[in-house]
Amino acid sequence: MKFSVSSSDLLKQLQIAGGAIASNPVLPILEDFLFNIKGNQLTISATDLETSIVTRIEVTSDGDGTVAVPAKILLDTLKELPMQPITFLVNDENYGIEITSAYGKYRLAGENGQDFPNIPVPDTVDTVKLSSDVISQAISKTLFATSNDELRPAMTGVYFQVDFNKLTFVATDAHKLVKYTFKEIESEVSTTFIVPKKALNLLKNALPSGGDLKLSFNKANAFFSIDHIDMVCRLIDARYPDYNAVIPVDNPNLLTLSRSDFQNSLKRIAIYANKTTNQVILNVNDGSLTVSAQDLDFSNEATEQLPCTYEGDPLTIGFNAKFLIEMLNVLESDEIKMELSSPTRAGILLPVEETEGEEILMLVMPVMLSN
Repeated sequence: MKFSVSSSDLLKQLQIAGGAIASNPVLPILEDFLFNIKGNQLTISATDLETSIVTRIEVTSDGDGTVAVPAKILLDTLKELPMQPITFLVNDENYGIEITSAYGKYRLAGENGQDFPNIPVPDTVDTVKLSSDVISQAISKTLFATSNDELRPAMTGVYFQVDFNKLTFVATDAHKLVKYTFKEIESEVSTTFIVPKKALNLLKNALPSGGDLKLSFNKANAFFSIDHIDMVCRLIDARYPDYNAVIPVDNPNLLTLSRSDFQNSLKRIAIYANKTTNQVILNVNDGSLTVSAQDLDFSNEATEQLPCTYEGDPLTIGFNAKFLIEMLNVLESDEIKMELSSPTRAGILLPVEETEGEEILMLVMPVMLSN
């Protein structure tokens, strides 16, 4: 089997697929890319048995065939080659691979492509069509709020709620929660599933801007397909917590202020906060917000005052500055509003201006004030 391809085009596709390769795979062949030539199309597959990426590229080929190629040595070689046509010659008997460039020849040992694990294909699936920009936005707005706690597997992924013409994404780690809803999708079903964090990270990096994405799913897997890239991931088999139950509905105190002013103030004040709790204290009354923090162990403290609009009773409440800064980072509105009720109940963060067809709600649990 012999084929020629542009080194830079191949490298680009390998870097997309390579994200699915685990650093310590359970089987040696999982350290490889599977190359499959049919006609003049090279299909590249990589998997860690949980997440798989398949990408396609046009090549000039003299026949069909399949071979497993060691990923690391191939990637390292292509990164050091300037852009040029390169030729692969594969020995069909011992799977030896010879790469020829303008500079010379490189030999490496491949493996039998038939030993590569089968990648799941969409079977008895439901399908939703949406723009790749929507899913990219949703991942950016929710992924930071997922949990790293392996003992609570459901919370280590993003919860997808497909409801005919709308799609809701939810992420929480029990300290913060993000709910992002996008309307105007095409779907004939209503269902829910949990997509792992790693898969969404890889998807975000692989997504081209613009274009339509096809999202298919069954009980076991989710399939994402756009242009020449397919990704499949095993869904998290766990029950997602009832997130609606933790969103407080009666919040009589409403604080409105500039997003960037609030975020910059928090960044400065957080420098003086206790490094374990990152606690900042918001003291709010009519027309004025005081942001303060102190670290008693080192006698550090800081206070700033910000103009705001406030409706409600004077309130003092503590939050983790790191969480607030992360949330303000993904809100795009110039002004934000916080709905608050008491120092022991969650605060809700909302943009003042919503993009049409989208809704975002963020919730942050308070840090208890020490007397």
